[in-house]
This record gives sequence, structure tokens and C-alpha cells, in this order.
Amino acid sequence: MTVSRRKVTVIGAGNVGATAAQRIAEAGLADVCLIDVVEGLPQGKALDLAEAAPLMLHDHAIVGTNDYADTAGSDVVVVTAGLARQPGMSRDDLLLKNAGIVRAVVAQAAKASPNAILIIVTNPLDAMVHVALETSGFPKERVIGMAGVLDSARFRTFIAQELGVSSFDVSAFVLGGHGDTMVPLPRFSTVAGIPLPELMTPERIEALVQRTRNGGAEVVALLKSGSAFYAPASSVMHMVDAILNDRKRVLPCAVLLAGEYKIDGLVVGVPIVLGAAGVERIIEIKLTPDEQAALLTSAASVRGLIDTMAAAKATA
Repeated sequence: MTVSRRKVTVIGAGNVGATAAQRIAEAGLADVCLIDVVEGLPQGKALDLAEAAPLMLHDHAIVGTNDYADTAGSDVVVVTAGLARQPGMSRDDLLLKNAGIVRAVVAQAAKASPNAILIIVTNPLDAMVHVALETSGFPKERVIGMAGVLDSARFRTFIAQELGVSSFDVSAFVLGGHGDTMVPLPRFSTVAGIPLPELMTPERIEALVQRTRNGGAEVVALLKSGSAFYAPASSVMHMVDAILNDRKRVLPCAVLLAGEYKIDGLVVGVPIVLGAAGVERIIEIKLTPDEQAALLTSAASVRGLIDTMAAAKATA
């Protein structure tokens, strides 16, 4: 019996893409194809990663290419290609340029791997998932944005640091769009099962909520050049693991809603069950009026991005 090796393509060999390729291979999840438009860049990074494999005790193949033919038959395609945010640049500033990039790469990747599940990482995240859905023609269950996993990890980190506890014991949920309008939910956040409001004052919780909303910009400001990539790459790896190993993980991800949370036809971050089929279920939790209002505000922000792209396309 022939057993085929699992294959993940990572589009974009920058810091996020290359680190995601490293995480996926070193976790023993799949062979990895790293692709980029820059000649030599994916090949060089893939060779470097391949040469680390004997030391990291894995034997997954890591190849670099500029040709989408080499990506054929991928189980998962991770899209990180796009321009990174610079200091002072909002995610919205990236919108039209990155939409063109995502449209081009997804069209080629979908043609080469028509049965793949797409994980979108490029910002502005929620809008780029819309672009990928439209371009690929894939069912909504197979086009997923990586945002909530990262935002929740940031919230968990800040909670653990504030309380001086292990981040292992912290569980947190962040819903909504990936940006200033995201909706961290302290009420559903716990430390070893203890609700966060039992451990922290409302003022400290609000400070951590604001820090979470500003998480990406905080890293950008400190780096002065470039943006976060270790935590985003780890978030990608967790999603790839959930899909390839059919783990049925409950993770907050950006997906197209059809009436859930009173939102229809927009990509918004919500808790889902992530497994071999992609989005296997959307979990709808009961929100307070304030939480629901914040989520609708976040959805309206995504709608604004979609309208901007539509207007640009109409005048092109």
C-alpha cells in the first residue's frame, strides 16, 4: 500500500512564511513547499531549513520554488504573501495592494491544489479572506483566516504576565475583526477554570484588552522595521495541526458567517471547530448586549473594507 505524505504550501517566504514552514516541518506535520516571487529567496530559506532537519530530528522535505506547479496536490495552502505593516501604517492602508497580491497567488494555488484548505494570514486579514473566497471559488468551510488564534494567544500572554501564572493555565477568547475593533471576551477567559473577573479588577482587565487590540502595532513599534512573525507562525502551525490531524480543535478563526451572531455575508472571527474538513462547525455563544454591539461594530469595519475594494474594482 502506498502512503502519500501530507503536503503544505506556504506562499510568501518572508519572516512569517519561512517561520511557519519551519514550525510545520519541525512539528512533524507535513512536507512543506515554500513559494515566493523573488528568485532564490524561497530556495535559499528552504535549503537552510532542510539542512537543519537532521539536527531537529525530523525528515520532512522542505523545498523552495517560484513555480506553482511545484505546489500541486497540497492539503493545506497558507497565504502569507503581501506587504508588511510599517510604523504608522494602519492595516487598512495595506488593503488594495495586498488584495491584488492575494488575488494573484490564490488563483494559482487553487488551480494547482483544488482540494486544499486555505489559511489566510495576509492583512487586512478579514478582507483578504473575502478576496480568497471570491478568487478560489472554494466552499466557505475551506477558506479560513488566522487571526483569533494569534489575538487570543496575545491576550493569554498578557493575562499570565499580569497574574504571574503559567500561560498554560490561561484560556482566552478574542472575537471580531483582526484589528482595532477586535472583541476580547474577559467573561469567557479563565485561569485554571477561574473566571478572569474573579482575579483582576475591571480596570486592569480593560488595560489588557486594549493591549491585545494593539498587540501587532506594539511589536511593530518596538521592531522599528517589520512586524510580528514568531507568534503568527505558531498560530498557523496550530491550525495546520488541527486540520491535518483532524483534532476538532475549538479555535477562534475568521470565517464567512451566514446569520450567526446576527451577521450575514461577512468574514468575522468566531469560535469554530477546526478539523479535516476545515470549518466543521461554528459555535454560537450567547453574548451580552455590549459584547454583541462590539462584534457588530467590528463586522461593520470589515464591511467598510469590502466596500472600499468593491469601489476600487468598479473604477479600475
